Amino acid sequence: MRVPEAIVAGHICLDITPAFSSAGAASLAELLRPGHLTHVGAADVHTGGCVANTGLALQKLGVATRLVARVGEDVFAGLIRHLLEAEGADCPLVCDPAGSTSYSIVLAPPGIDRVFLHNPGANEGFAEADVTDGMMDGARLMHFGYPPLMLRLCRDGGAELLRLFARAKARGLATSLDLCSVDASSPAAAMDWPALLAKLLPAVDFFLPSAEELCFMLDRPRLARWLARSGGDDVTASLDIRRGIEPLGDRLMAMGCKVAVIKCGARGLYYRTAGADALRGAGLLLPAEVWADREGFQPAFRPQRIVSATGAGDTSIAAFLASALEGRPLVQCVARAAATGACCVEAYDALSGLKPLAELDDRIANGWPTAPDTR
Repeated sequence: MRVPEAIVAGHICLDITPAFSSAGAASLAELLRPGHLTHVGAADVHTGGCVANTGLALQKLGVATRLVARVGEDVFAGLIRHLLEAEGADCPLVCDPAGSTSYSIVLAPPGIDRVFLHNPGANEGFAEADVTDGMMDGARLMHFGYPPLMLRLCRDGGAELLRLFARAKARGLATSLDLCSVDASSPAAAMDWPALLAKLLPAVDFFLPSAEELCFMLDRPRLARWLARSGGDDVTASLDIRRGIEPLGDRLMAMGCKVAVIKCGARGLYYRTAGADALRGAGLLLPAEVWADREGFQPAFRPQRIVSATGAGDTSIAAFLASALEGRPLVQCVARAAATGACCVEAYDALSGLKPLAELDDRIANGWPTAPDTR
């Protein structure tokens, strides 16, 4: 086992995804009518969540990665261990005898945005101490995912989460953070996310949320307008990048964010970076000036087919981080991230569609078509 170059910590679960016919309904409401029997195919059962999706993707992309997560003592925990061991993962799972292992039922009919039925389980008890100093030894990067589902870390103004990131930075690691959707009826929805992010982002080198996740935390009235305009369809399809996303980028920079990459679904990726002084110490192999003061939008690459969007955001993050660890320029990191997201949606699970980064570079260089840049 190689010394880990990256630590991926946070949320893990078991994803159970029934296969839907490609000739399905036009909307989920039409498909799942009360009292109606809907035929599905065999269920795809895979590990899910940031730790499995981003962590295993990093490993498949050539980055020695250690996965840190918490599970219960139940059948689902055994399945997760079995699946991770089959991938050769370095994963010191923390066992919580009082908690249940997290799982999701993923409803992902072709052409319809996904719906998750999710039990956060033992993730809610994840603690700062679960990531020990010894686990960080030799690593260059710590990526943490889905804090809204890790309630213990976010209590008391995010005290444990802040200590975890401060400890990683004190040990010389670059740091990365991903968010997740928040159930409006959950305890996480009542937290003061703007205040927590304002304290946390100065210790985060790479911040990679989705547009909806970020808007929920920073500007809920804006998100309500997006949802109303979408009429129940994919919110990102009708996003105005300049008027809707760029102001969020402005706000992140004011909070002390160094590198922000905002996932905009099938539209692509918006990116924004701070000045060179802020970027020094962010773990970049290139001079900070190469990444400094940048803003742009990478349109999504067109997939050959769309099977499921499960894990597309997580694996695109893995491609971005692997490229940053290689010392690639920002624009190439973002392009590889978008390309990996396009490959991911061609399979039911998060990992089967992954391609080597060099193969993606060739395909991009040969004119891989992108979605229209309709900013």
